[in-house]
Amino acid sequence: MGWSTRQLAELTHTTIKAVRHYHDIGLLELPERASNGYKQYNVTHLVRLIQIKRLSELGVPLAQIAELGSADQDPEQAIRSLDAQLAATVERINRARAELATILRHRAPMHIPPEAAALSRTLSNTQHSLLTVYSTVFSEETMREFHEMVADPDPTEAELEALPADADDATIEQLAQRMLPVVHRRRVQYPRTVDPAADSPLGPDAALEAMAHAVTEFYNSAQLRVLQRLDALLAQPHDSDTEER
Repeated sequence: MGWSTRQLAELTHTTIKAVRHYHDIGLLELPERASNGYKQYNVTHLVRLIQIKRLSELGVPLAQIAELGSADQDPEQAIRSLDAQLAATVERINRARAELATILRHRAPMHIPPEAAALSRTLSNTQHSLLTVYSTVFSEETMREFHEMVADPDPTEAELEALPADADDATIEQLAQRMLPVVHRRRVQYPRTVDPAADSPLGPDAALEAMAHAVTEFYNSAQLRVLQRLDALLAQPHDSDTEER
């Protein structure tokens, strides 16, 4: 007496589709057919299907299950390898849960890096977007300094954020001049912000290109003119540079 495909699937709490898939990939041998043409599974098939299901529940990929049955496969080595993979998965899941807890605590958007979650309510949409881009191209150390800097905002930054596209030349010049000492001070306090792309894991060129695209897209024409003017002012000798000479 044997079992049909449906009966075998019910016995092992699996599905007919899964049984057929195991046949297709060679994990489960095809049974003989009865005189009526239907498959007839025996106890050997039942045991093998239970083994497959058990190993799959333990996290063994289907591609590796066949190897576990080979004569030259070291069971202990296979178990230790699987345990290491599961440990890495658990660590990844725990890290994700910790990040979600931080995001929930600060009621921050899910796409915000957890390091910036505490700041999320004080940041503008532009700042959110810029930090998201920066988090993909800057090193962890540089991003840490950026988060510290953003956590201590200066009023001129809010002025830049609110600057309309039709701001006149005088307004642009005045804002750039007011931002200049702020940037000089922050470069001393946060030295990595002087050249944030220098230690980018993607390389300085790729990081600079991403920064340029982001700033150009997220800032209006007047804001960009302020930043350009600020760069020009920063290129000029600073009082501290003159004193050192």
